[in-house]
Amino acid sequence: MGRDVTPVTISGEDRRRYRDKVRRCLDTLARMLGESQFEFERPHIGLEVELNLIDAFGDPLMRNADVLKAIADPAWATELGQFNLEINIPPRELGGAGTGALETEVRDHLEHADGRAQELGGHLVMIGILPTLRRSDIGEETLSANGRYKMLNDQIFAARGEELNIEIDGPEPMCMHTDNITPEAACTSVQFHLQVSPEEFGAYWNAAQAIAGPQVALAANSPFLFGHRLHQETRISLFEQSTDTRPEELKTQGVRPRVWFGERWITSVFDLFEENTRYFPALLPLCEDEDPLAVLDAGGIPELAELSLHNGTVYRWNRPIYAVVKGRPHLRVENRVLPAGPTVADVVANGAFYYGLVRMLAEEERPLWTRMSFQSAEENLHRAARDGLDSTLYWPGLGEVPSAELVLRRLLPLAHQGLDLWGVDPARRDRLLGIIERRAVSGQTGASWQIQTVDAVEASSGVSRHEALRRMTRRYTELMYSGDPVHTWPIGA
Repeated sequence: MGRDVTPVTISGEDRRRYRDKVRRCLDTLARMLGESQFEFERPHIGLEVELNLIDAFGDPLMRNADVLKAIADPAWATELGQFNLEINIPPRELGGAGTGALETEVRDHLEHADGRAQELGGHLVMIGILPTLRRSDIGEETLSANGRYKMLNDQIFAARGEELNIEIDGPEPMCMHTDNITPEAACTSVQFHLQVSPEEFGAYWNAAQAIAGPQVALAANSPFLFGHRLHQETRISLFEQSTDTRPEELKTQGVRPRVWFGERWITSVFDLFEENTRYFPALLPLCEDEDPLAVLDAGGIPELAELSLHNGTVYRWNRPIYAVVKGRPHLRVENRVLPAGPTVADVVANGAFYYGLVRMLAEEERPLWTRMSFQSAEENLHRAARDGLDSTLYWPGLGEVPSAELVLRRLLPLAHQGLDLWGVDPARRDRLLGIIERRAVSGQTGASWQIQTVDAVEASSGVSRHEALRRMTRRYTELMYSGDPVHTWPIGA
């Protein structure tokens, strides 16, 4: 969840002081890594899910503050748009008894929250991009009432000095201009967290980057935006463009984007935080009173608040996280490439595939990233976002291969082995990875189901595109709460 901030006027002195403080935090982190300050026992995992609010028609419902108050659960929070909410599931040991209860816990949270939303005329739906969003739903007035979002909006456009141009190709190409960041609110995702030791962080981050393409191909769930059919996972391109602080001239000069895959394999978590400091100016230059080096010298554990806040405004698809929990520092890889939904079972199965696969790749004797260029991994992500399970991806030893074949032939067996190493119960492993297998065999993802259902509605009833999207969204919501994985869903509304 993002840190709440109070809107303030930012001066040049504020920026200078913040830059100095971030660098002091970076020096502190380097010393902590060198002195082995990070204790590490059994790894923990965490899960965040972003959701949309819809009304009885399937259109966005701009009442997240009211729904949040009705839910009355600290696990829930608002997100960027007034039609967004987010849930943060408490961390647990990977492979421990808690992972078995994860699916039930998420479903219980969701059903409780949806019950409160229904009392206010709404429903909660897990879907990468809400298909019924219209351009009229996106404006600065639809930002949630959190000062962080208003500051981000103001700072991004101050940096750009001009409107955003969002242009996405596909079967029904879309081009639009906007003077605010609320198109980003259309993007709702699932974030998988994995605690790792400093010594292993580089390998796990590299592994997560390498599998971003196959992950997205399997889980694509965002084919529609503002009535246009675009990419299977349109959310990737939309997020990259809707938070871009660079005018065209800076793009031409090679200035890095805030939504960033990266540009190289790493050896240490320090590489990522150092890149953030070197390449990206502050968007929220707010300083705390803590002197991190003084805290460390006194035997304490610093929060590194400025470093963490700055890290939160560089939107890597796999983000490094530094946190202090119960007085102990730890590091996590936050995997951010996947859309929300379609069902809780699909989300947890996607997590099982990710955690199992990343374990095996991180511990290979001959690492994958010594045989695969970083650019190939990035290209895989964008191919998968465009074409989903119809994409062709590059993989060492296989060359160019259909993504479903890559999953079935190479990656699923590795994920099975990885979950065994984590100590996951075999019956649970087989059920969750069986969902992935049947999705890959059938070719039915959330995105393909949405497209085929809208086509069927339009063909059978001759209604407008928006009405077809409404009917599809309502049917999607019904099937989502049934709990049956998306590969089993019948086509049609």
